[in-house]
Amino acid sequence: MEELSIAEIFASIQGEGSRAGLPCAFVRLAGCNLSCRYCDTEFARQGGREMCVEEVIAEVLAFGLPLAEVTGGEPLLQEACPTLLTGLLEGGLEVLLETNGSFDLGAVDTRVVKIVDIKCPSSGVGDAMRWENIELLTHRDEVKFVLAGRDDYDWAREAMASWRLPDRCSVLFGPVYGELDPSTLAEWMLADRVPARLQLQLHKLIWGSGARGR
Repeated sequence: MEELSIAEIFASIQGEGSRAGLPCAFVRLAGCNLSCRYCDTEFARQGGREMCVEEVIAEVLAFGLPLAEVTGGEPLLQEACPTLLTGLLEGGLEVLLETNGSFDLGAVDTRVVKIVDIKCPSSGVGDAMRWENIELLTHRDEVKFVLAGRDDYDWAREAMASWRLPDRCSVLFGPVYGELDPSTLAEWMLADRVPARLQLQLHKLIWGSGARGR
């Protein structure tokens, strides 16, 4: 019986991406292979409670929501993550996976919506991306760039163009909370006609930056 280390399981409003604003069940797996400078889930880097995959699926289904996201930490750090994703799909849910892109996405069920957080230079882990994963993305998937300033923005635009990301999937640009003013980022994107979606972290606007289970 496969087990997972769980940081938290909760229901909330989806705060990011094209499904922002929708009620969603979240499974946050514990553990991460990176240490981003602006990480907002430090509590999930270690610890967690052990649960078998079947228990996790049952707890998620009990929320009665049609949408679920598996996140972290870095969820693909745990070998049982692909099993969990497929199990949630088989439970009739639309399933999202948020990952930092440093692990091979080949084992992920193709029905899962992959949200890849490509780390910009200011994160301190800008060399972590497994760029081969880009070839596995489809129009259903999303790529996210979290930007702390102009250098990150220019880097993200270059990466977006080099990999022809808008032709593959949705592209999201979001400011580091409390560091880059969203209005500034919006002006840059308008001036450059960037083919990306500006996103804010809706859950932080609702409940604040330090809320757990949100």
